Amino acid sequence: MSCKCRLLNIGFGNSVVAERVVAIVNPNSAPMKRLREEAKESKRLIDATQGRRTRSIIITDSNHVILSAIQAETIAQRMMSDLLKMHEECAETQKVEEKEKAPSKRRGKAA
Repeated sequence: MSCKCRLLNIGFGNSVVAERVVAIVNPNSAPMKRLREEAKESKRLIDATQGRRTRSIIITDSNHVILSAIQAETIAQRMMSDLLKMHEECAETQKVEEKEKAPSKRRGKAA
């Protein structure tokens, strides 16, 4: 089965690879503000807000911190929608593969 990288739209033409996202959080809490500052100091911060107010923080498996101007709930809904589509596509692919591998029920008569 081939791996398809799904891109998650985080606003204003910016996308991240959905499989790399670990968390989508609200930026207003003190721990998230500290996380943002630590990421900035260690050059792991990516600002994808296009100059707008930060409404969500995305944390990746590579420990990068991405700022987005889209609400965390909206990004999470997009991610869930993409996951559902992916599961449906996988289920359809499996059905097709099973049909191709299944022995034919039609048998020819021996002469």
